[in-house]
Amino acid sequence: MINGEYRNSLDDKGRFLVPSRIRSEITGNVLILTRAVEKCLWIFTPDEWVKISQLIMGSSSMFNKRTRLLQRRIIAPAQECEIDKSGRITIPPSLRHSAGLESKKEAIILGVQSYMELWDVDAYNNYLLDSEDDFLEAAEDLDKLLRSGI
Repeated sequence: MINGEYRNSLDDKGRFLVPSRIRSEITGNVLILTRAVEKCLWIFTPDEWVKISQLIMGSSSMFNKRTRLLQRRIIAPAQECEIDKSGRITIPPSLRHSAGLESKKEAIILGVQSYMELWDVDAYNNYLLDSEDDFLEAAEDLDKLLRSGI
């Protein structure tokens, strides 16, 4: 289970230091990075990636327009990235660009139990501000679920 919020800067080669707390939860030294729904990157362990990619690929046929869209936006850009001996991953340029991640600029990695998100800090702060009303509504819905005993 990967949880937490960690900040660090990408170096001039586009590498990001994976926090030791996260590295201790990962088996092996490979992570799968891909575009996310919002302007960030999703990061998966290989085992989690297999589950997600199989769900997307098996959800419908390639003749379904929406399935092809998901495959092109999530499956196709996915890349394996090795964690080097210093604990860094090199973010491929195409993925850095899609998430607005820049060298020598602060980024934030969020552990969301079974996957992670990598955001440009400014983009993440803007996302939090823009989604505040939706968050409050979701919290109200969660309250109802918790009170009903889920």
